[in-house]
Amino acid sequence: MLWNTLLLALRSIRRNLMRSFLTILGIVIGVAAVITMVTLGNGATQSVSDQISSMGSNLLMVIPGQRFGPGSGGAPSFKSADVDAVRNQISGAERVAPVVGTSATVVNQANNWSTSVTGSTSDFFPAGNWEMAAGRVFSETEERAGKAVCVIGETVREKLFGRQNPVGGEIRVKQFSCEVIGLLKSKGQSAMGHDQDDIVVMPLRTVQRRLVGSQDINMTISVRGASSIDAVKQQITLLLRERRNIGENQDDDFRVMDTRQIAETLTSTTKILTMLLGAVAAVSLLVGGIGIMNIMLVSVTERTREIGIRLAIGALEREVLLQFLIEAVVLSSLGGLVGIALATGASLFLAGLMGVPYIFDPAINLVSFLFSAAIGVIFGFFPARRAAGLNPIDALRHE
Repeated sequence: MLWNTLLLALRSIRRNLMRSFLTILGIVIGVAAVITMVTLGNGATQSVSDQISSMGSNLLMVIPGQRFGPGSGGAPSFKSADVDAVRNQISGAERVAPVVGTSATVVNQANNWSTSVTGSTSDFFPAGNWEMAAGRVFSETEERAGKAVCVIGETVREKLFGRQNPVGGEIRVKQFSCEVIGLLKSKGQSAMGHDQDDIVVMPLRTVQRRLVGSQDINMTISVRGASSIDAVKQQITLLLRERRNIGENQDDDFRVMDTRQIAETLTSTTKILTMLLGAVAAVSLLVGGIGIMNIMLVSVTERTREIGIRLAIGALEREVLLQFLIEAVVLSSLGGLVGIALATGASLFLAGLMGVPYIFDPAINLVSFLFSAAIGVIFGFFPARRAAGLNPIDALRHE
């Protein structure tokens, strides 16, 4: 009986192809929107995780002040002695790199570019998970002497040197010339939207003396083993509180930021946004369900005489109910399948356009399909119940 009822449902849908297509359009759009939003959200989350990992999964950044944004809010800055103390007294700190940053316009022949200039030691590169594409990092002798040498990122190379190898060339930074001794491998955009390759790295003393005129620094610290990162953070906090004479009842006037925490915060934010977008898109599924109910009610009215004949020759109410219910479920299920196919194509296209990985999630595809079928059951039951409840005599009289 189920097979015959299914054939009847498919025959009825085929008789009114245009109306059937318009009926399932809401389901198609709803399923496609939900799957596309969730897929792109998963891709964005994965992209954020990858970008944070490129910074270093066991990286700590120590900066003065507690407020977010530029400036330290009046908190005293760190000095070289603080870096030495962390390096010598914190056993879990593998690399401790002093960091000072500024912005400057760099020039090579007729090309110029405004970029960020970072002053640090050679520990900056392994601590920040940087790899060399060409050349070398500066030596300890160059660091101590404050030599005018630099390592540049891929973006700076493109803007100043085009496709040429910049190693051995010179760039002008404000009023002094700087020899390019190395080129960094590309990292791309960071999770915060910053171009990590738009960077020039020089010895710390060079930047302090020639660009910023200050001895104030921040710290970048890589930890031995990501599992011990919490213990190292606590040790650094206790050491710096002692060095900065912070009392027991006083708050820290510095922040120790963990890239793992940044990653968790950003990924949780993208997941919440994905859920919200998916929930908004799911509303169109309900709209599609209402469309199915309306069309099924019209179908019951149009086929009242047919229903009366079936009931008059012995069809049971539950058989009529099942026929119309299956029609509604078939319609909504077809809409779900078309929506999945449409979502797959849209997700692949938009993921490439947005530069995020395409991650196929079988769970959301299966849930969306089952939900579309459930929509058919829920919104198809009332029209089916109405058809099954018709009086055969009144139905036969209907024109």
